[in-house]
Amino acid sequence: MAAISGIVALVSATGRVAADVIGLVASGFGAILTTVNASHWMNQAAASGNAYLEIQTAARQAREVDLPYFAIEEARQVLVEITARRDEQNKTAEPPNRRAYKRARRSIDSGGQTMERRARLAGTGRAVSG
Repeated sequence: MAAISGIVALVSATGRVAADVIGLVASGFGAILTTVNASHWMNQAAASGNAYLEIQTAARQAREVDLPYFAIEEARQVLVEITARRDEQNKTAEPPNRRAYKRARRSIDSGGQTMERRARLAGTGRAVSG
């Protein structure tokens, strides 16, 4: 609709009022779609985050519990499966917006994403390496 508004404005000087109205309607539709889709994006982001946590947990469990008892072929197979899960999730997940990315980067850089910190915050007293 915004394109139509621009075309109408360029075609004739008398069409400027119509162009303004069409432009306002297009802006209104954009605002409505942004508001209506907010819950969809929030749910999708939460589902993606949960999927990444599941992959992270599976990798950690494989490393901490199973790896010492695996033959090299078994360990490689588990790695292939976890990598495939991660790759599939990467294909379907929406990329984070710039603000979320910067916030996560600050958290990582300040040490907020280490297992030792998570263990202390959880009150377990047990620092897990990783």
